[in-house]
Amino acid sequence: MRQIFLLLAVLPLLMAFSNDKPAYLIYKAKGEKTGYTEMVSELLNYDVIFFGELHNDPIAHWLQLELAKSLYAERGSSLVVGAEMFETDNQLIIDEYLAGFVRETNFESEAKLWNNYKTDYKPLMTFVKDNGLRYIATNVPRRYAAMVAAGGFGALDNLSDESKSLFAPMPFEYDPELKCYKDMLSMGGGAMGSHVNENLPRAQALKDVTMAWAIAGNYSVGDIFLHLNGSYHSNRHEGIVWYLRKYKPELKIAVINLVLEDDPASLSKENYDSADFIIAVPKTMTRTY
Repeated sequence: MRQIFLLLAVLPLLMAFSNDKPAYLIYKAKGEKTGYTEMVSELLNYDVIFFGELHNDPIAHWLQLELAKSLYAERGSSLVVGAEMFETDNQLIIDEYLAGFVRETNFESEAKLWNNYKTDYKPLMTFVKDNGLRYIATNVPRRYAAMVAAGGFGALDNLSDESKSLFAPMPFEYDPELKCYKDMLSMGGGAMGSHVNENLPRAQALKDVTMAWAIAGNYSVGDIFLHLNGSYHSNRHEGIVWYLRKYKPELKIAVINLVLEDDPASLSKENYDSADFIIAVPKTMTRTY
């Protein structure tokens, strides 16, 4: 009788939980559910953490900030933050801003900021500044990626040494058979028929290798490096991760991937193995732009 009473008491709670609409759920690579605290505990064992985002997803940006706070609480000043959203020729003004040499208004007017910087990336930049941490601009200046997209790697040959110091040393290995690059061509073929620009994945590779080069050059033993990038740059441990392993094969690397699901309570098989931790967000989640 007591067991029946307890069941009747708990049943409404179970029904309430079953009708909850979680903003996100976290899975491991093979689809096993896990939690934020468990994820952070595991991530503390890695040297570099790639947070693959959807650029207009509010959950991604909030969790990036929360993850930085959690890592900082455990590792303090050994936390380094880097991001695709800043290009290497912005490093000087970032350093000046973080050191307090230039005002926020000057930084925000002179740096090449993404349109969603103030809503999506500024909170983490402010956290880095308030805690005296380092923030690394890792992406290639977009003008050089545009040159490669138009004319291949050879388009960079005649640039000055100063210009070449802003991206990964040439030549670098490029494997057009990597899935992330092959998929770019197949997607382009669907939209463009036979007029596929085979230099587009080369431009993507220039971004990937430059981000890996910047991370490798700014990582020191004992650091824990949190890198923000679009998920396509790190999914399935390709892109930036593939290049970083060539620069520093000894590093322990973890990848987070954010995906959209009709129902986050069920991870699609196609998203299995896309990362070490997969954050499922409802497709109906509001966008930041």
